[in-house]
Amino acid sequence: MKEQPFVFDQIHLEVARNASDDFNLFHDKHKWLQITHNPFKGPIALGFQLNTLIEYQMRLYREANHENQIIEGNGLRFSNYQITFVNALRPRQEFYLDIKKTLIKTIPNLTLTNRIAIKTEEKTILIGFKKETHDPLFLADTDLTQLPDLRHLPDKSIVPDTEFFLKRKYMHNGNAKNFLSGSLAEQSDYFDELAHIAHYPEIYPCSLTSGALLERAQLEHHDFKRNPMVYTSHEISVDRQHLKQVKDNDKLHILVKQLPESRHNTLNQTNIMLRTYECFGLLEHNEVLFRAKMNLVPLEEILKNLGQN
Repeated sequence: MKEQPFVFDQIHLEVARNASDDFNLFHDKHKWLQITHNPFKGPIALGFQLNTLIEYQMRLYREANHENQIIEGNGLRFSNYQITFVNALRPRQEFYLDIKKTLIKTIPNLTLTNRIAIKTEEKTILIGFKKETHDPLFLADTDLTQLPDLRHLPDKSIVPDTEFFLKRKYMHNGNAKNFLSGSLAEQSDYFDELAHIAHYPEIYPCSLTSGALLERAQLEHHDFKRNPMVYTSHEISVDRQHLKQVKDNDKLHILVKQLPESRHNTLNQTNIMLRTYECFGLLEHNEVLFRAKMNLVPLEEILKNLGQN
């Protein structure tokens, strides 16, 4: 018997984008029309919204298969998401999440890996992996120990002696709960006021990076209508040990650095140069909560490439 499909309504997009301060026009029920040559013919789901659905369904999968004991017993503190976006997902489109059986590797280190995919009846939306590891898979070699005390720096500023743009956010239980609900995840599995339980989901803090990228682009006078950018991939490592300490009203310092564009860093099977960002989420004492490498490309370049094929 085929499993029941998932469906986002426009209200799910509204809730998710409001909870994460994502003002990208692609998700707006009115302003998507203002995007030049927009091929999607309507609003589209947020990438981090899809990631959160994956997070929640993987949580249920781990519980059902008693894999949390392996993760906790072996100190696999990092939750890693490797996602490639293939197509956009519209509200009211039925879609399915496919989670392949867990592959457990012990060489060179213990790793739990699941291949994942989101598909509609007609097309693939995204493909990727979810992995549990002892060390972060992405941006592990970036040294952030020499950073100044970020608490004393102005919001939306460049960190001295670095290339990092700083965006300061505050964690709020209500926003996290709304983002979960907007992503078709059960918020009560993370937050229960009567039981004094408040466990932040992994992806929600990472989702605030989209707003930080947008604010950085806005300060650079980027034209979101004439030159929109779309995600092509996310590579995210979340430190679950630090995540357990996150509570309501905690500061989150988001650091964003753009890498130089290169002919050696292009979208698969095209000559389109990727715009790569290295992003970090740091807590009050510079503990690294998440590391994320994000690739974007101008929509115009994708449309040009499609026209040539």
